[in-house]
Amino acid sequence: MPYLKIYLKNLISNQMKKLLIAVSILLLSSAFTSFAQGYIFTDVVKVPATPVKNQASSGTCWSYATAAFIESELLRNGKGEHDISEMFAVRINYLNKMNDNYLRRGNGNLGQGSLAHMFTNIVKRHGMIPQEAYNGINYQSELNNHRELNKYITAFSAAAVELKQKSPQYDILAESILDTYLGKVPEKFNYRGKEYTPLSFASEMGLNMDDYVEITSLSHIPFYEKSVIEVPDNWDFGRFWNVPLEDFMAIIDNSLSNGYAVCWDGDVSEKGFSHKNGVAINPVQENIEEALKFEKICKEISVDQKIRQTGYENFTTTDDHLMLLTGISKDQNGNKYYITKNSWGTERNSMGGYLNMSESFVRAKSISIMVHKNSIPKEIRKKLNF
Repeated sequence: MPYLKIYLKNLISNQMKKLLIAVSILLLSSAFTSFAQGYIFTDVVKVPATPVKNQASSGTCWSYATAAFIESELLRNGKGEHDISEMFAVRINYLNKMNDNYLRRGNGNLGQGSLAHMFTNIVKRHGMIPQEAYNGINYQSELNNHRELNKYITAFSAAAVELKQKSPQYDILAESILDTYLGKVPEKFNYRGKEYTPLSFASEMGLNMDDYVEITSLSHIPFYEKSVIEVPDNWDFGRFWNVPLEDFMAIIDNSLSNGYAVCWDGDVSEKGFSHKNGVAINPVQENIEEALKFEKICKEISVDQKIRQTGYENFTTTDDHLMLLTGISKDQNGNKYYITKNSWGTERNSMGGYLNMSESFVRAKSISIMVHKNSIPKEIRKKLNF
C-alpha cells in the first residue's frame, strides 16, 4: 500500500507538471500569435508602439500615422510614452493649404489628406503638443468630425480667390474658423510638471526632423535621386528618394529588424485590403473569389518593378491612406507579412486595430515610406550619398 500511495502521488505530480508546462506554452504562444479568419499569424519582429487611436470622421490619417511614427521614435530613443496631438499639425496644415490655394488662384488641394513630411515640417517650424494639452475637438463630439469644417474652409478659400486679395481680416477669419472647430492653440502649457511652448516641447523630445526621409520606388523617375511624386496629397511638391523595389523592401525589413518603425503610405482601396478581417492580400486573379472570403491562404501575385509601375500609371495603385508598420509576421504556411497599426480605433476588428499586410500587397500597393535615415542599409545609404 505505501508503494501504491507513492506511485499515485508521483503520477499526479508528473501529470500536474505536464499540465502546467502545456498551459505555459499556450500562454506564451498566444502572446506572439494572432488570428484573422483562416490566417494564423506569428510575430517575427515587433517594434514598440503606442496605443491605437481613432481618426474617426476626418481624412487625417497622415497626421495620425506620422504622430504614431514619432511616438515610436520617442520610445526607441528612451523618451518614454507620449501621446502627441495630431490636430495641432492638422490645424497648421489647414492654414498652409488655404494659403497655397489662394496663391494657386483656387487650384490648390483643400482636401483633408496630406503626407508624412508635412507633419515633420510642421514640427520643425512650429513644434508639437501633447494630446492632453490640445485635442483639437471644440464641438459636440468625442471624436473628430471634419465634414462641416472642411466645407467652411472650402467656401472661405473660394471667397478670398474671388476677391483677389488677402486682407488683414482674412487671417483673422481663417484663425477664427479653426478656433471654432478645433479650439485655440495654447501659447504655453503644463505637461508632467513642467511648462512648455510647442517649440520647447519638441526640443525637449530631442528628435531631429532632418533625420527622417521619405522613399518611393517608381521606374519613370531616376533611381537614387530625389524627385517629386505625382499624387494629389503631395500638394507642396515634396521630394522623395527613389530606389528600386528590392531596395525599397530591404529598407523596410532592415528598419523593422533593427527596432525602427516605418511610416507607410499606400493604397487601401483594393478588395484584398480587409481591416475587418485584419489582413491585406494581393491574390492572383484565378483565386480571387476564394481568396476574398479570407477563410484560407491563397496564392498571391509575384510583384516586380514592372507590375508595381503599371499599377501606379493606370491608377489602380492610389494614394489613399497612411499607417504605421510595427513589425514582421508569418502565417501558418510561412508567408511573410507586415504588422500594421491603423488609426481606425480598436473596435473594428478582432486584432485591436492592427492588421497584417502581405509582402505581395506591400510590394504592389505602397506609394512611399518615411524612415530614420540610419535604418537604411549601409550599401543603399552610400548610393543615396548620406
